Amino acid sequence: MNNLEKRTAVSLAAVYAVRMLGLFMILPVFTLYAESIPEITPFMIGLAIGIYGLTQAVLQIPLGLLSDKIGRKPVIAGGLLIFAVGSVVAALSNTIEMLIVGRAIQGSGAIAAATMALAADLTREEHRAKVMAAIGMTIGVSFGVAMVIGPIISEWAGLSGIFWVTTALAFTGILLILFVVPQPPTLHSHRDAGIMKDYLASALRDPTLIRMNIGVFILHMILSANFTVIPLLFRDTLGFTSVEHWKIYLPVLLISFILTIPLIIIAEKFHKIKPLFIASISALIIAQITMGLMTDTMLSLLLAFLFFFIGFNFLEAVQPSLVAKYSNVNNKGTAMGIFSTAQFLGIFAGGSLGGLVSSVWGIQGVLLFGALVAALWLLVALSLPQPKFYKSRIFKLNKNALLDPSKTAQLLEQVAGVKESALSLDEGVAYLKVDKNEFREEALRDFIA
Repeated sequence: MNNLEKRTAVSLAAVYAVRMLGLFMILPVFTLYAESIPEITPFMIGLAIGIYGLTQAVLQIPLGLLSDKIGRKPVIAGGLLIFAVGSVVAALSNTIEMLIVGRAIQGSGAIAAATMALAADLTREEHRAKVMAAIGMTIGVSFGVAMVIGPIISEWAGLSGIFWVTTALAFTGILLILFVVPQPPTLHSHRDAGIMKDYLASALRDPTLIRMNIGVFILHMILSANFTVIPLLFRDTLGFTSVEHWKIYLPVLLISFILTIPLIIIAEKFHKIKPLFIASISALIIAQITMGLMTDTMLSLLLAFLFFFIGFNFLEAVQPSLVAKYSNVNNKGTAMGIFSTAQFLGIFAGGSLGGLVSSVWGIQGVLLFGALVAALWLLVALSLPQPKFYKSRIFKLNKNALLDPSKTAQLLEQVAGVKESALSLDEGVAYLKVDKNEFREEALRDFIA
């Protein structure tokens, strides 16, 4: 990558990180602090945890499309400003209702789609995947950091302190967008990284993509529901005060991350993604049942928690890869946008249902509820087709190739190893899916710029 692309990757990853940190930091502590709020109920605790997912899901695609019209930076900066406003409302709230409003406003600053589109505007076709990967990795890193520093900040400054830190992070993101992230020379609708209105219907109807959307919905529903009760479990069963919870999260997340990396490599390199996908869902079921039935045994509880995050980390990493494999070259970006929307809806559903279930069946009920919905996901996942391990490639076309697009499309289909192709005249590029064992890049020398 050139210097501009490196700057883009680092600065946009930082923007994404400060926002996700702000959203994740309350997860390990909110349930504990919420007990002191007047007239609190488990359902309202869960709603406060998950409500940002609802507003995020509703606004993500519209704001992504808006960024095609008015520009990426205004949408991202505006979204971060809204996120800051929501953080201030939450920090100043003295009732659970106002805190829920603040969290809902936080989610209204839905910048994910616009951020990915900006990354695509600022990178050359051959390096776009690297920049997207760098931004995507920040989500996992932000989650791990938030699990550790959330309890520490809350001990130092209380729950409102977390929201004031979140406000500062939001303004840091605005400064990065305005003064560090490069300004794109032109705006394009990118089929691999953006949401295209023309392909929304086809992506929504695809039965395989529907199953992937159900999967990410359930995964994040379980995660969100778990965090309505797990902090209580660590305090009441293991005897850890809230500030000590990082002593559990840090080693568990580090060990699970280290153990997950080989699984991801095996899945992709040796084409074992589906069996490991099924095994990871099974790991979630076992972990949820173990946590639900052995809440009074420290070793079993900690091992189950570790087992959960090994499965979660693997599924979180490979699901976007599977969506890319199952989608066609025209609707990949749109499919990813819908997939992300389903993820945020899962966060909302998990928080709300977790609170509701815990009010009736307690901590054990929430954990066993997670096992039940994971079992339903397993049934859905078993019918997924075996994915094709084709590589997505994007090539800038030369002027001659663009003079007769229909002929160029026909000729590209005849190139050895090209399994799918689509031309974007607006961008002047060809989107391809290729079999790397058959495809030779020199076969495109008459087409590429």
